[in-house]
Amino acid sequence: MEPATGLKLDFNHKLTLKEFPYIIRWREDRCKRCGQCTAVCPQGAIRPAVKYMRVIESSGETPKPRPVRRIIHVIEQVNNIEHYCTGCAICSLVCPNNAIEPEYNPQNKFLFYKNRGGEGYKRGGRRNDPGVSTLDRLKFTRISMLTDPALDAARHEFRLRSYIGRILPPEELPLKVEDGRLVVDKSSGKFIPPVREIFPIMIGSMSIGALSPTMWEGLAMGVAYLNEVEGIPVVMCSGEGGFPPRLLKSRYVKYFILQIASGYFGWDSIIHTLPYMQEDPAAIEIKYGQGAKPGDGGLLMAPKVIKLIAEIRGVPQYVDLPSPPTHQTKYSIEESVMKMIQSMSMAFGFRVPVYPKISGTRTAKAVLNNLARNPYAAALCIDGEDGGTGAAYNVSLDKMGHPIASNIRECYLDLVKQGKQNELPLIAAGGIGKKGNLAANAAALIMLGASAVAVGKYIMQATADCLGDEYNRCNICNTGKCPRGITTQDPKLYRRLDPDKVAERLVEVFKAADVELRKIFAPMGRSTELPIGMSDGLSIDDKAMAERLEISYAC
Repeated sequence: MEPATGLKLDFNHKLTLKEFPYIIRWREDRCKRCGQCTAVCPQGAIRPAVKYMRVIESSGETPKPRPVRRIIHVIEQVNNIEHYCTGCAICSLVCPNNAIEPEYNPQNKFLFYKNRGGEGYKRGGRRNDPGVSTLDRLKFTRISMLTDPALDAARHEFRLRSYIGRILPPEELPLKVEDGRLVVDKSSGKFIPPVREIFPIMIGSMSIGALSPTMWEGLAMGVAYLNEVEGIPVVMCSGEGGFPPRLLKSRYVKYFILQIASGYFGWDSIIHTLPYMQEDPAAIEIKYGQGAKPGDGGLLMAPKVIKLIAEIRGVPQYVDLPSPPTHQTKYSIEESVMKMIQSMSMAFGFRVPVYPKISGTRTAKAVLNNLARNPYAAALCIDGEDGGTGAAYNVSLDKMGHPIASNIRECYLDLVKQGKQNELPLIAAGGIGKKGNLAANAAALIMLGASAVAVGKYIMQATADCLGDEYNRCNICNTGKCPRGITTQDPKLYRRLDPDKVAERLVEVFKAADVELRKIFAPMGRSTELPIGMSDGLSIDDKAMAERLEISYAC
């Protein structure tokens, strides 16, 4: 049906290639026409074609130039905006002769044309900001030489551990001494909060559905190995998508944080499995927001909702699964804390830490102050603006949110004013390891006040060779066409990923991070406890940033 104006809308608009973010460079002289590049392109951005070519030839005893038309086989780039090249370069990886590669086009006008059909541009990945983040500008300048006892990172015994759960001061614990032993005073009627000891770097929320079966399986195997063989208590958040019932009933669930979000996907299955669970989960995370799209709910797009995902989430197959922006029965901080945190604590017999996750925002302190007054709140997770996502509107990814460094710092200083900085843990997320400096970024956030940090996209990049970057290369996590097989439910794509290799790389990543954290904390004389809030060990080369974070300025 045509609009009243008589205009006919064409949503399959074809552009000239110079408008696209990536332009395919193809070498005819090198190409064998094997077709591997066109077969593996997830976007259908390149195709084999037949063209006529007019050439001038001269042959014979008395050569005379004459025009000849020849048929040639070529690889050409599709100029339909629905099949644009994302720059993933999977074509280059399979080409035996290096005959093809995408080239970034800095003069592109992609965003002028992408928003068609009345629908904003959605993408995965992280914000388009290739500049140096605040975390990467922070330096550790408190180095002990003769002033403090510096430690040997290679020979000294370290125990780098953190906690999820409210840690009460000794005078508030309902304990008494009986026959020379410290026992719980049940007559006091006081509540002892559950606490879990964890490694200070945890794997952030990436759901079954957002990740492929092979990727999720690889991460789960790696986490179990780290805990049971390496003795590094790494925990992983399930994300908003439920949990496989078989895994819920196994002893391995104790290494996972179960997330409940506003869509409640999969939680019917979790609640029904409670009586059959051998172990309690590490914690329960209630998601109110995420850094990639603050104030917005989650979204799993229809191509990813295959039979397995539909069964876990309790929904029909191949339908979009959007989550509301907030939990629909809670309309205030107090109500959310009272209903959600307390009800989840009751469901697990007050044995499991329960905490909320929010987007990085100027209202974070208001949430924190309410949590500080609630005895059942175990922590607060803040996800900064550089957090990754499986699907979000481009405008949310690039234009909304709050940087994590200053947000976590002001929340920690607020706890200091209340005298509760050692009581309620803060978990920082969003952009950690953006440039590959996982341990350094984590240590900086810990010294700004975080008790632990959560990482997501870094894990995909380090363990499964994710092709995405901050130049909007690839970043089609939302479409289910991931060329690496990381964020897809298409068997042809996710079979490219070996879960054993993912598990091996995950173990290597965390063992290396453990070593690097020791190298940072050893010169500060810290070995048995984290330097949480030790801001005098940090400096930055920007005066305004130094004043904002209340750390020293050094240049």
